[in-house]
Amino acid sequence: MIGPLTRAVIINEHGGPEELHLITAEVGDPGPGEIRIRHEAVGLNFIDVYQRSGLYPMKLPARLGMEGAGIIEAVGANVSHLKPGDRAAYAAQPPGACCDARVMPAAQVCPLPDAISFEDGAAMMLKGLTVNYLFRRTTPLQRGDTVLFHAAAGGVGLIACQWARSEGITLIGTAGSDAKCALALEHGARHAINYRTEDFTARVRELTDGKGVDVVMDSIGKDTFEGSLDCLKPLGMMISFGNASGPVAPVNLGVLAAKGSLKLTRPSLFTHIADHATCQQMAAELFAKVVAGDITIRIDQRFPLFKVAEAHRALEARQTTGATILEP
Repeated sequence: MIGPLTRAVIINEHGGPEELHLITAEVGDPGPGEIRIRHEAVGLNFIDVYQRSGLYPMKLPARLGMEGAGIIEAVGANVSHLKPGDRAAYAAQPPGACCDARVMPAAQVCPLPDAISFEDGAAMMLKGLTVNYLFRRTTPLQRGDTVLFHAAAGGVGLIACQWARSEGITLIGTAGSDAKCALALEHGARHAINYRTEDFTARVRELTDGKGVDVVMDSIGKDTFEGSLDCLKPLGMMISFGNASGPVAPVNLGVLAAKGSLKLTRPSLFTHIADHATCQQMAAELFAKVVAGDITIRIDQRFPLFKVAEAHRALEARQTTGATILEP
């Protein structure tokens, strides 16, 4: 007897958006420690692009997608925090969220409050949990500190702008157009720099009276890395957490000493949420900020699941603002 079916996005080879294919497959039943979730919405992120292109190589063929939200259909043994019928959302390994329904490990799937829509849930988990670890778990940040945040008008960036404002942290954002800069300012950035028309390093120095910032949060990678180091004050922290422009070249650690005993880290969300209790706590903190109105999730692009290649092209071309979701 054939069980429930799903459409799922897969790649058979690494490459461009043309490598994305939609297949139909049986979903199956959850085993111990697993759940089956039927998606109402799926989030799209740069990690999907990295995995598709081969920057983050995967065993092929592979399914794509790292975050989603929907209804729990079934739970396996040893799952106590979720039950059939529950609303839920997640950002989790293994990839495979770009589908109608899936079976997956339950540990990083989180109960979704009724006050948060499925669309917002799908658009916020990977991005919002990333902002959580950037501001709360990577280096100590206090009210009054100053942060430089690249791509401040993107899905992660707009959440970061609001998170910083809610905690009294001054955020200087960069973006690639005046319209995107205005969007960052609207969402809580104290200052916004159009990196296409201004030297962001010089402008940051000007805005900080030559002192530099406490922390740089950089998901752009190759194009901004050197300039970002020059934005830091002595003993400042450089957090490199993405590669939208390509991977950062090998670093001469002596440069960190020469520029003021700087600190450098390359974290991953999935290390931070690997522990079930920690993941659930981080999600609860994120949900609390959304329910309280401190953070509003902005979804500016919606694509049906079968137009996933079109969605990838828009994201790679930096034609998007806020979050992008796929609709099963």
